[in-house]
Amino acid sequence: MPYFAKLLLFIFCLVLLVESRKHRRRRWTSQLEVQRASHIYKKNHDVTKTWKGKTEQLLRVDDHDFTMRPAFGGPAIPVGVDVQVESLDSISEVDMDFTMTLYLRHYWRDERLSFPSTTNKSMTFDGRLVKKIWVPDVFFVHSKRSFIHDTTTDNIMLRVFPDGHVLYSMRITVTAMCNMDFSRFPLDSQTCSLELESYAYTDEDLMLYWKNGNESLKTDEKISLSQFLIQKFHTTSRLAFYSSTGWYNRLYINFTLRRHIFFFLLQTYFPATLMVMLSWVSFWIDRRAVPARVSLGITTVLTMSTIITGVNASMPRVSYIKAVDIYLWVSFVFVFLSVLEYAAVNYLTTVQERKERKLRERFPCTCGMPHSKTMMLDGNYSESDANSLAGYTRNQMVPEEEKQEKMVVHLAMSNESNSSRKRGLKGHVGLRIIQNTHAIDKYSRLIFPGTYIFFNLIYWSVLS
Repeated sequence: MPYFAKLLLFIFCLVLLVESRKHRRRRWTSQLEVQRASHIYKKNHDVTKTWKGKTEQLLRVDDHDFTMRPAFGGPAIPVGVDVQVESLDSISEVDMDFTMTLYLRHYWRDERLSFPSTTNKSMTFDGRLVKKIWVPDVFFVHSKRSFIHDTTTDNIMLRVFPDGHVLYSMRITVTAMCNMDFSRFPLDSQTCSLELESYAYTDEDLMLYWKNGNESLKTDEKISLSQFLIQKFHTTSRLAFYSSTGWYNRLYINFTLRRHIFFFLLQTYFPATLMVMLSWVSFWIDRRAVPARVSLGITTVLTMSTIITGVNASMPRVSYIKAVDIYLWVSFVFVFLSVLEYAAVNYLTTVQERKERKLRERFPCTCGMPHSKTMMLDGNYSESDANSLAGYTRNQMVPEEEKQEKMVVHLAMSNESNSSRKRGLKGHVGLRIIQNTHAIDKYSRLIFPGTYIFFNLIYWSVLS
């Protein structure tokens, strides 16, 4: 029994020893992890927690008056500018403006922002520090609307270098005025400018310049517009004078746009040309078909009026004549003249018929010729009427002075063969067709198309 108790005591001591070693091992592991974490913390310590306000103390923002420009009282501070155009959003002919989204960057040196650095690395900040330091007061001349993008935060970046050089960048969308000339519309090219200038500082205090000349303007290759082809971007600069405040440096972003013509060919020029050609169809219609020719003329006139109204509705109300106005109004004149042409034909036909009636009243019959009759062919007789007639002989019953005004046809009654009658009928039908075509219609079939083709040749050769 004492031997068994000693055995139990030995086992219990052995268990305690094992548990003690496990506990010591856990403790040692925990201390090692703490040391590792402490080492990592010392390696990547957060300076904003270690030194409160360290950034402002490093830049010495509170030690200077940043309401004054750098080197106040000395020469003008040079401020370089470069721009990257992200998109050209829209061009409005009615409002005469354009909308552009761009990255605007300023470069200058402010010794008040210099700081000691062993690695010579810059520090980057967001828009919150901009409110505490001096920045150039550049604005867009002739701007209608503009804003700095603020999603998800203000799209402003400030980068400060140890020697005091500053990079100030913003993402801006601006809508500015563009004076457009529509005298050659829609075969026109427009040149618009976005102008940058300091609002408060004259050229004696601030000198704006393009940092790298023409290389200061970058554009996205994906920029495209539905109605325009962007031909080129370029930069210029000059001085602007205000009588009350003085001279200011002004920078220009110039871009040239050429309008795509194919849309207007489909929507304006082709329909107008087809309406003019449709009005010429009336020259081949029987002059006695009054409803057909009148309705055709009125329809083409109204259609041309609709085309002209639709084009002018999408354009500003300028006081000068546009190229498209010349084409549309000349086409309208051609359509209108085709209506007047039929009015002249109808009037002359009426006058001619009145003379025919007077002539028939004057010579009611052919006396002394029992086997002959006289018939006036004025185009009102059908083939059945001609077939019902017997043979007639031609006789000169009209006085000499009436020969040029009226043709009197006499058909002699005779026992001719059927072939002879057919030949006579064919001659009668051909005569009827000739009589139904007025001389004005004959000339119009050549004059109208020829004149319109000549006008198109001059129009496209001058404006292309």
